[in-house]
Amino acid sequence: MDSLKAFIDAGGYAPGDRLPAERDLIGALGMTRTTLRRALEALEHEGLIWRHVGKGTFLAEPKSARDVLELPDIGHHLTPVKVMRARLSIEPAIAREAAVNASGRAVAQIMQAVESCEQAETWAEYEAHDDAFHHAVAVASDNLLLVTLYDQMNKVQRNVAWRRVVRESIRPPRSHTSFEEHRKIAAAVEARDPMGAHDAMRRHIGSVSARLFGEI
Repeated sequence: MDSLKAFIDAGGYAPGDRLPAERDLIGALGMTRTTLRRALEALEHEGLIWRHVGKGTFLAEPKSARDVLELPDIGHHLTPVKVMRARLSIEPAIAREAAVNASGRAVAQIMQAVESCEQAETWAEYEAHDDAFHHAVAVASDNLLLVTLYDQMNKVQRNVAWRRVVRESIRPPRSHTSFEEHRKIAAAVEARDPMGAHDAMRRHIGSVSARLFGEI
């Protein structure tokens, strides 16, 4: 990863610039395709680059510049119902985009998150995997703005909503309705069914809200 960072720094790339194709980077850096892809994944995870399937890899804005785009700390102005209404407005659209743009790898990550949710032994573990599921759907949209929007919305939700939830069991029951709802969302994304994904996500968010906070 360090050699790739050095290459980018030396190349004078500016935010928004497209990096050379993988085959050119392999030749310039003298590394294998596998090593290069791991380095690219690491830089993407750090938010230093972003990738668009079919168009290439681009240099992201520096963190200091991205910070001004993050949602402010608005938790003290919101109720759980308002948070869930925001999710109901935004996440179905994200799921629709995921069904249009998801790569095979993105679908696999969604499916893995579905399985992890169902295998969780505690509510805390389930909630972490549930976050990973919804984040994976956002990533599958192949739209950095939607991923950032989801992540910021999720931070607000965890502040406002989940701290008020009282659990009556150690772990989600086997009949937990979100399990099947997750599978329907994942199946629609895998089937490249935009409206199916949109509707499945809308039903899921509505179901979660009704179960925890009443109808919205």
